[in-house]
Amino acid sequence: MSPDAMVLHFVGASALILVAAHGAGWLARRVKQPYIVGQLTAGIALGPSLLGDVAPGAYAALFPEGIGPALTGFAQFALVVFLFAVGYELDLKVLGKQARTSATVASAAFLVPMAVGSGCALLFRPQLRHLGMPEHLSLSMLVFAGVALSITAVPVLTAIVRENGLARTVPGVVAVAAAGLLDVVGWTVLAGAMLEGGGDQWLDWPWRLAVAVGFITLMLLAARPLLRLLLWRTRMEPSLRLALLIGFALGSAWVTHAVGLHVIFGALLAGAVVPREEGGTLDPDLLRPLHDVSSLLLPFFFVVSGQAVALDSMDTTGWSAFLVVTVLAVVTKIGSGTLAARFSGLEQHDARTVGVLLSARGLTELIALNAGLQAGLLSPPLYTVLVFMALATTLLTQPLLLLVGRLRERERRALSLRGTDDTAPTREGEHVPGGSPAPVADLG
Repeated sequence: MSPDAMVLHFVGASALILVAAHGAGWLARRVKQPYIVGQLTAGIALGPSLLGDVAPGAYAALFPEGIGPALTGFAQFALVVFLFAVGYELDLKVLGKQARTSATVASAAFLVPMAVGSGCALLFRPQLRHLGMPEHLSLSMLVFAGVALSITAVPVLTAIVRENGLARTVPGVVAVAAAGLLDVVGWTVLAGAMLEGGGDQWLDWPWRLAVAVGFITLMLLAARPLLRLLLWRTRMEPSLRLALLIGFALGSAWVTHAVGLHVIFGALLAGAVVPREEGGTLDPDLLRPLHDVSSLLLPFFFVVSGQAVALDSMDTTGWSAFLVVTVLAVVTKIGSGTLAARFSGLEQHDARTVGVLLSARGLTELIALNAGLQAGLLSPPLYTVLVFMALATTLLTQPLLLLVGRLRERERRALSLRGTDDTAPTREGEHVPGGSPAPVADLG
């Protein structure tokens, strides 16, 4: 393909990707679902398993192999910008008065799904072999199976909390804070798994670990004061500061990718070390354009991820695995989150709300799955199963929240009726034989 033809195809594909993904996101929001659900669905629909099967000629014309590297590059750039913003916004001070509760909930909501996921990977090895996994699973693969079940999507969760008016409630604060802790723990464990099982690299994994630890230490100790000195105290123009910080995030992502990790870790780390404004507030001149750029370009990531979804691999075993994984993902998250919140002193309804919120996976799960596929920790058929699990658990979050709300209203009505009946006075002048007042019927 000539350079001019590649540019022509890339421009046409970009137009389709942006319109289809954002249009699908708008439709998803209209039916009370997160924007991400529509974009992910559009990405899968534009892949070879749907568009490629239904209209192979159109698919080949829209997405020729020559534009694959350009689409992947745009997808990685969008991912770095998005995760840089996530790292910048991550603030564990939000724990506040609910620090102990949030830490307890986060621990349970990570450890229980982690143990179940890793245990099921060992238990169902024959089925996993049918899905393209090796007969002998490495430690990294087992760890990744657990991480895949334990992830919570902070951006999707935050949007759901805000849209349901839970931002200033106890369950909303606890869920967001616990999800932030889960992110830190989950990405750390995932980084360790990828360092140990990163495939063909120019360094053995102990050396990669040493380089990664050295780089993280340098970033934590030196990057923040240096950035504060160069970018904040000089009162640099906001647009120039934004450009330099995105360059900083891309450089950090390049380093982590070079040592066997994924670009996601460098982007998160870069965002975490960027200094905030005085008083710990976020800089709106930095955060707003980061959100604008990432939200505009993230559809490229969804389409690239959708290219790896292999619907033709979803036979009986694949769909059975999807059902089992989805049930386990929902039950372990909601169950562990609810019990931990209840144990920490939250009332029953608030505890159930926390558990349901933590079951949302969405974009964060998709990012981790994409990293695992690139690192060789997942086979394409298993990747497809887990992508559908991420989509299903995200779709279920809003209906489950509505169900929790209805249960609360039902319980309130029952308590109200019971309270009214239990305290109802005996009708004046009504007596039983012997002169005693008539007993009040207990209708509760």
